[in-house]
Amino acid sequence: MRKAIKARIAVFVSGGGSNLQALIDQSGKTLKSGVITLVVADRPCSARERARNAGIPFAEIQRGPDFEEKALAILQERKIDLVILAGFLSILSAEFVSVYKDRIINIHPSLIPAFAGPGYYGLRVHRAALKRGVQITGATVHIVNEIPDGGPIILQKAVAVRKHDTPETLQLRVLKEAEWVILPKAAEMVSKAIVKGEPTWK
Repeated sequence: MRKAIKARIAVFVSGGGSNLQALIDQSGKTLKSGVITLVVADRPCSARERARNAGIPFAEIQRGPDFEEKALAILQERKIDLVILAGFLSILSAEFVSVYKDRIINIHPSLIPAFAGPGYYGLRVHRAALKRGVQITGATVHIVNEIPDGGPIILQKAVAVRKHDTPETLQLRVLKEAEWVILPKAAEMVSKAIVKGEPTWK
């Protein structure tokens, strides 16, 4: 891939887009070496409004047999350097990942390898953490490979579990204290490596 002056970023979303908003809010601050030039959703979602308010082009591509073909086409048309999965609920194929090898990152709401892999997403992660009785949870940003939640870890941040937590209260605290903090930091780390022509993880 070409060497970029600033890494051109596409953010993939499936829901409300709070992690997208964290990236938008930190653009030019924590996130200096990359610029969000596209938001892609695989279903109708309120993240569209966040993208519109920030002046970022938005594409909705319904999940189906041709989703990846269409997504790759628009990524290549927009000369995207880095893909960030921010609350994106679909699993990308190994073929898709290979096109952007080591240039797709994901935010996951647990300390991987705990509560990770197929079936662990959203509130399901926090329900599982509370059921297990863990005292510490958190979030992880990792490189995406062909194994769900199995790629190299870039950053993690721990969050304490409180006695009377519900999945909803725990989810919100993990978002505020961990996800919204480490995702822009990881995006900057990877964007900076892309700009410098260096490996995106070591």
